[in-house]
Amino acid sequence: MKTSYKRLWKLLIDKDMKKKDLMERAHISAFTIRKLNRGGNLTVDVLGKICAALHCKLDDICEFVED
Repeated sequence: MKTSYKRLWKLLIDKDMKKKDLMERAHISAFTIRKLNRGGNLTVDVLGKICAALHCKLDDICEFVED
């Protein structure tokens, strides 16, 4: 299975935010944004920071898809 963060990108569009805004608000690095772009694995801590910054739940930002 692969992780898809398409929901996160849609949420950012809906909130009129850029990736840089997310980095600042969630206190995450550019490296983390690159991992998100590639569908990479992130720690629960990082995903929690993103959810807290966007006031959402985990299933609002990611989903598992078949390879």
